[in-house]
Amino acid sequence: MAYLIGMSMRFQILGSSSSGNCSLLETAETRILIDAGFSGRRIENLLKSVGRRIEEIDAVFLTHEHSDHASGVRGLSRHGHLHYFASYPTARVIQEGLKRDISWKIFESGARFEYRDIKIEAVKLPHDAHDPVGFIFQSGGQDLFNPARSVAWLTDMGYVPDYLPEKLRHTDVLVLEANHDLELLEADVRRPFSVKQRIRGRHGHLSNHAVRDFLQTYSSPYWHKIYLAHISRDCNCLERVTRTFCEGQFPWLIEVVNPEAGPTELLDLAKLG
Repeated sequence: MAYLIGMSMRFQILGSSSSGNCSLLETAETRILIDAGFSGRRIENLLKSVGRRIEEIDAVFLTHEHSDHASGVRGLSRHGHLHYFASYPTARVIQEGLKRDISWKIFESGARFEYRDIKIEAVKLPHDAHDPVGFIFQSGGQDLFNPARSVAWLTDMGYVPDYLPEKLRHTDVLVLEANHDLELLEADVRRPFSVKQRIRGRHGHLSNHAVRDFLQTYSSPYWHKIYLAHISRDCNCLERVTRTFCEGQFPWLIEVVNPEAGPTELLDLAKLG
């Protein structure tokens, strides 16, 4: 049964911060979750808040095993219809913490593959997990009324690899982390020096300024919208993110994902210019 006749893709972030990450992607034939970083019950409630039910979800795509991206798998595992896409190292670690076996669909990091009407590229990212990836999802393009659209979900990386910019040039929607503000991280009294070193290291997280500098390197990319997500509750704030990116005079629509605000508005990619 087609979900979105005449529409190639719709996207909505259900929640994103250093405490949890999960988003919903819909195409003409498929509904998936990208990461499951909240409890299973909370994910079900977030879906209900946007008019969806877990029974309507076909699969969960997992970037890596850290709890803010995968803790919901335990609760969701009671829904036997779900498929879980992950690299083997990620799947192995998550499965070890579960009481029941789930339906894993294993891919290799860096691979390109298809699931129903979605083309996926699993992009290897530098982060301190077993085999972390980001995803580029593409769907549509079969006819004039179903244009090809794409979303890139790229959180949790300590630096931007050289191979990444060209992969992202032609995506319509880009989700990047703006995890921390360097001054707030340095001033934080809750985190020991070793943790601060991890966060700002090459396998940690991107700061506001690191993301800004990365975006400024592009010349005429195809992007229509950028979400700045995965914001630290302790070492960042909306005002600092907004101020950093206003200074950049960027031509794209940029939305800072508020960790406290709940799901973002539904984005229909078919209506993009």
